[in-house]
Amino acid sequence: MGGTEVGGSRIDSSVPHSARVWNYLLGGNDNYEVDREAAERFIATFPAILAIARADRAFLGRAVRHLVADLGIRQFLDIGTGLPTMDNTHEVAQRIAPESRIVYVDNDPLVLVHARALLTSTPEGACDYIEADLRDPKTILERAGKTLDYGRPVAIMLLGILHFVHDLDEAHSIVRTLLDAVPSGSFVVLTHSTLDFDRDPSAQAEAQSDWNAKSANPMRPRTKAEVESFFEGLDVLEPGVVSMTRWRPEFEGADEVAGYCAVARKP
Repeated sequence: MGGTEVGGSRIDSSVPHSARVWNYLLGGNDNYEVDREAAERFIATFPAILAIARADRAFLGRAVRHLVADLGIRQFLDIGTGLPTMDNTHEVAQRIAPESRIVYVDNDPLVLVHARALLTSTPEGACDYIEADLRDPKTILERAGKTLDYGRPVAIMLLGILHFVHDLDEAHSIVRTLLDAVPSGSFVVLTHSTLDFDRDPSAQAEAQSDWNAKSANPMRPRTKAEVESFFEGLDVLEPGVVSMTRWRPEFEGADEVAGYCAVARKP
């Protein structure tokens, strides 16, 4: 098995990894040949994946700006960070409120190496980086508590990651565990893959089947009703659970993409 030792952790470069493939789709250079090949196969079968990647990143910026500028959030727990690109969570938040505190979490050691090198905080705020898996939320919360104050609201960022948890009950349990640790007035910000919007869902399904057969991170798209189930008991901000291009867009008229998003408040 191919691999590289980074920071005491072994990076497997013989199979594609979602964080590195996403980096390639967003125009980044922090990926391996196996990741580029996987991405190009996905694009060949389902070209709309490029628009989905861009829409996901744009939604992150709009959601973080709204949380910081309009709702006063100053703490973020960004799980499934992915490799650094443009306008990462702390950059958007600290541009508005330099005192913002952000903890990034990913299970790929390559991500954390790049994050520590590139994602530097303002002097007034803080950034921390945790190598951990979404499926172990208690460890994430314990380690993030060294930087975040759970007595104050926290925005939990789950962008493009819950679809890697195939069992819906397990995914619900993860979200509940994370939300149970933060106070009223906290938020969850979520994006999730779906087959609902595509005019030819068979193309996307074929691309994802190929991805699942070759990747270390197989995906499970979900319906709108399944995505909405993550927000039970929460106050979902307008416009609700919608395509990522339709959440408080800066410009009207963008085509829908095959990905849901929403922001919800813990009452």
